[in-house]
Amino acid sequence: QAQLVESGGGLGQAGGSLRLSCAAAAHAFNRNVMGWFRQIPGRDREFVAAIEQSAIRTLYGDSVKGRFTISRDNIKNTLYLQMNNLRPEDAAVYYCAARQAGFGLSTNHDHYVYWGQGTQVTVSS
Repeated sequence: QAQLVESGGGLGQAGGSLRLSCAAAAHAFNRNVMGWFRQIPGRDREFVAAIEQSAIRTLYGDSVKGRFTISRDNIKNTLYLQMNNLRPEDAAVYYCAARQAGFGLSTNHDHYVYWGQGTQVTVSS
């Protein structure tokens, strides 16, 4: 059974918006820092955003600050990424990820132990 399942990817327009969702198994969500990463073929996985369990603190990658918003619903065990003002360079496969329970916010993908299968985001200019 998959721990994390992303949805909501697809084709967006430059300047437009998309919203990604990640449905999580309870043990991979309830006490876990959650994050979004993205990857372009041939490049390393890039940190996008992270949110702690309480949702009080968040982190964002420099390239998405002010445009993307990470949030979570701890009742539905679901993570979200609202992407506004899309740019062509936002096109990538987006991955939902979770840290081991009890660990704090991190931008390092090696610190995340659960991963979704990824969802493709394409941006037309």
